Amino acid sequence: MKFLVAFILTALLSYAAGFYLPWWSIAIVAFIVAAAVPQKPWKAFVSAFLALFVLWVGLALYIDMENQHILSMKIAELLFKSHSHALIMSVTGLVAALVAGFAALSGAYLRVDKKSAV
Repeated sequence: MKFLVAFILTALLSYAAGFYLPWWSIAIVAFIVAAAVPQKPWKAFVSAFLALFVLWVGLALYIDMENQHILSMKIAELLFKSHSHALIMSVTGLVAALVAGFAALSGAYLRVDKKSAV
């Protein structure tokens, strides 16, 4: 249950933060959610990773469909010598997911019980 709560909170707060703050605010959101919702560190990483991967791929796909995949195919050609807009969507999601995942991992380690560290 905590996994689902962390997933939804991270996705919603990152989406809201994207309206007012720079793109890297996803790291701040993931860190705060992982520090607030007690989970094991690997679960915090996975929940933030999946939340941001789904969010950014979904947003990129929505924007991409609005312009008939023109920009994504040109960027994919520049970066990967391929006309695959799905590849550029995956890379976009992966970047956001890794940033959020490692921020959530840091937030979860902040919550680690001091007794178990001794």
